[in-house]
Parts: sequence; structure tokens; C-alpha cells
Amino acid sequence: MTRQDPLAPPAVAAFFDVDNTVIRGASAFHIARGLKQRGYFRNRDIVRFGWEQLKYLIFGESNEQMETIKAEALSIIKGWSVAQMAQIGEEIYDEVLALRIFPGTKSLIDEHRAQGHQVWFVTASPVEIGRLIARRLGATGALGTVAEHRGGYYTGRLVGDFMHGEAKAVAVRNLAQTQGLRVEECFAYGDSMNDAPMLAAVGHPCAINPDGRLRRHAKRRGWPIHDFRGRNPNGRRSIVRASTSGFVWVVMKVVRALGHQLLRPVRALLRRRP
Repeated sequence: MTRQDPLAPPAVAAFFDVDNTVIRGASAFHIARGLKQRGYFRNRDIVRFGWEQLKYLIFGESNEQMETIKAEALSIIKGWSVAQMAQIGEEIYDEVLALRIFPGTKSLIDEHRAQGHQVWFVTASPVEIGRLIARRLGATGALGTVAEHRGGYYTGRLVGDFMHGEAKAVAVRNLAQTQGLRVEECFAYGDSMNDAPMLAAVGHPCAINPDGRLRRHAKRRGWPIHDFRGRNPNGRRSIVRASTSGFVWVVMKVVRALGHQLLRPVRALLRRRP
């Protein structure tokens, strides 16, 4: 029997989706709120991106919709400093994200680390967010959507694919090949049907806090299911409240910005009156 080199990286990894799997709610949304509070978003940015988010919430997900949201997000960050974003991300993690880690998922991450497994986060959010959360939780690293930057500033273009759906499975398989991982012995955790391709790509898939579609899919496939939301103040109801407050926050910002735009001609006319 061939012994594994003790200095070689582990041949087994655990892959975790981030939003509603590791972090309660959408990590990118919490980062966006922090950026808005620090003056990085203009009202017209909120109108543009908020409108796309509203359509997503009302009509659901489609490839066209995801492409539009991606384009809007990239256009908003064009010209921003990468270093400043990293610093602000650290602040927002301490202020918000650290308080939204699911203890049950954190225990799974710690168990994998104790067994010497690699731990990777795989997220549709910007890879910088994934890496930040991974570093703070002691994970190996993160795979995420990559925004191009040159000279320390974002260009408004994307590098590679939006890390979503099948792209997550492709990224996991590619990483497994480069890291010498045995995918049939690897683990994956996710909360929605968007994560199903990634879960199916490994030998040990598991649904965490699953939405209805993934729960049904997992039951059909015989995948384990863990629900760490509970029904306490820090559980499922708080997720619903967070999602609702997030929706209302976007709506209010859009309405407020639109109101300012619509009232501007009226105010100008009033100022011209004697």
C-alpha cells in the first residue's frame, strides 16, 4: 500500500456555499449596505441595481436576469480601489457578518479541518468576500466571481464565469484536478438548487438549510439534510425577517431616489418663482 506524503496537501476537501449555508442571508447584500453607509453608492446606482433586484425577487431567476444583475454590479464598482474594498470588507465582517455565521455550519467546518481536510468556500458573490470569510473561519480558500482589476482599481469587467449553478461544479472539478483531490471522497454543502450541480460533483453531498426545491431534490437523491435555522430568534424566522428587511431596504432606496429625481423639476420651478 502506498502511503500518502505527509507534506502533501490533503486529498479530501469540503466545499461550502456561503449565502444561507455559512452566512445567514446574502453576504454581498450586507457588504453593499456597509458600502452605502460609507458613501460608495449614489442614488442612481441604487435605482439601477435595486430595479434589477426587484425584478429578480418578483419574477425569479433566469439566465438573462442573472446576466443583467452581473452587468449592473460590475458597472457600479468600476473605478473603485481594491485596497479600500478589502479594508471596508474587514470592517463589515466584524460589524455584521461575524454575527451571522451559522454555529452548526461552523461546527462542520471545524470538523473537516480537524480531520485534515481542505475547506473551500464556493460563492457567486465576489471572490474577495469569499476569501475574507474563509480566512476569518480558518478555511483553505475560496472560489467566487472574479472582477477584473488593473493598477489596483476595478475595471468593470468580469474574469471567467459568474460563479453560479453549473459553474460551481466546473470550478470544483478543476480545483480537484489541480489539487490532486479525490472527488468521490470530497464533501459539498449548499442551500439551493443552484448548488445542486456542485453537490452532485462530489461523493458526499449534503443540503444545509435547503430551500423547498433542494429539499425535495435531496430527498429523491438520498442526500443528507441539515437545518441549522431552527425556530428560535436566531433561526428561520430571523432569516425571513432579514430577507424582508433587505427587500424593503432596496424598495425604499429606489422609491426615495426616484422621488428625488421626479421632484427635482418641481423644486427648480418653485425656486424660479418670485
